[in-house]
Amino acid sequence: MENPDVILVGAGIMSATLGVFLKELQPDIKIHIYERLNQPALESSDAWNNAGTGHSAFCELNYTPQNEDGSVDAKKAIKIAESFELSKQLWSYLVANDKLPNPDSFIHSIPHLSFVWGKENVEYLKKRYDALVQNPLFSKMQFSTDATQLNSWMPLVMNNRDANQEIAATYMPLGTDVNFGNLTRSLFDYLSKQEGVSVFYNHEIKKIRQNDDKHWRLKITNLSDGSKLKDYSKFVFIGAGGGSLLLLEKANVKEGEGFGGFPVSGQWLKCTNEDIIKNHHVKVYGKASVGAPPMSVPHLDTRIINGKKELLFGPYAGFSTKFLKNGSYLDLIKSLEIDNIIPMISAGFHNIELTKYLIEQVMQSDEKRIEALQEYFPDAKAEDWELLQAGQRVQVIKKDEKEGGILEFGTEVITTQDGTLACLLGASPGASTAVSIMIDVLNKCFKDEMNSEKWHEKLKEMIPSYESSLNENEQLLKEIRANNCAILKLNNE
Repeated sequence: MENPDVILVGAGIMSATLGVFLKELQPDIKIHIYERLNQPALESSDAWNNAGTGHSAFCELNYTPQNEDGSVDAKKAIKIAESFELSKQLWSYLVANDKLPNPDSFIHSIPHLSFVWGKENVEYLKKRYDALVQNPLFSKMQFSTDATQLNSWMPLVMNNRDANQEIAATYMPLGTDVNFGNLTRSLFDYLSKQEGVSVFYNHEIKKIRQNDDKHWRLKITNLSDGSKLKDYSKFVFIGAGGGSLLLLEKANVKEGEGFGGFPVSGQWLKCTNEDIIKNHHVKVYGKASVGAPPMSVPHLDTRIINGKKELLFGPYAGFSTKFLKNGSYLDLIKSLEIDNIIPMISAGFHNIELTKYLIEQVMQSDEKRIEALQEYFPDAKAEDWELLQAGQRVQVIKKDEKEGGILEFGTEVITTQDGTLACLLGASPGASTAVSIMIDVLNKCFKDEMNSEKWHEKLKEMIPSYESSLNENEQLLKEIRANNCAILKLNNE
């Protein structure tokens, strides 16, 4: 086998995005991609394992925390919203150049709503709205406490609701639903047809080591026949979802020391009543319970999966020692090392509420799940819903001088000092911000190329707002959104 320039580990949205970037920027590059399952996008990128909201911070309240003085911090929401605009630009470029199929196969316009009840939560939502709506990225957001208006936005949520309940919602017409499973498969379909790109399914990485010449040596097992092989490359990207931590530990690099992982599983309630599904046309997100991880923010969620309209509620969080849905119950134990035991114990000690919450979720009865659903859909009946297993997430635990170890709920990019290895850890917002994350990887690991005129011109062609700030340039944002919406067949009003 001819040694490649790049090895990508994992066939999810992250590897697909980085592979497309590299092939567009340097057409003669040689890439090998290894996936332990028999096809791409079967873990976190799959539509049934991923919220699919197109995390743009329009409705996710955990991205706008409230400060001690009562004000709302909008920085993270603005950053995520801009990142999602970058993703849509890349997808538009690929669709326009016939490198992705009809956008109906992976993205649709579905309004995003935030819904709360109770005086304090209503006051918070109004402050959040006031903080966001002045930014160009959120300028089309609407806020209301009027029952008639709210009923027009979300009739299922309002029907037979207590008239004395103090409620409020924000409505964002520019929201989307993304089938990251279909998108990832389409990206791999395009990549696999390119000269110099080889994709190996049913292949599992067993060892990763860096040689003296700085090239990486990977020992790989073909799971179909048990045969062994080695591959060598000057750059490796580990984008294996929950499995990335174990692979990072095998690489034995200084930059990976002290990192641990806290696995969180999930479940959905899926609606089986077509009449109910027809009457809900939005994504309604609420506030997370005390101690809940961000992936467990409750939402009554219209989805378009493989051309069919679906309705989900959840996710309900749980705990499993697996790091992947198709992983091993020994994953958590295998991840323990001398340098991460203290951070992991410390993070556990400082997150007692989370542990308590997960235990309660694991022990939750079917009746309790329906009760949680009825807070968002008062008329919900158990016979109209079935329970599905959602994806597995591994939250990042990292060393901290003060706390010993802290639990992170975002996405963490780890790169070696020599730029020869990059690893992606963490979960939400993940897939939706894949493009901005991969640009970050390119800047850290391909510095000379990124500074070249050739790569710079191509990046500007692919991402017209590259090196510009959309949240500070309203006219540029309008132009780019109009172009993206026309190509991706999305609502721009």
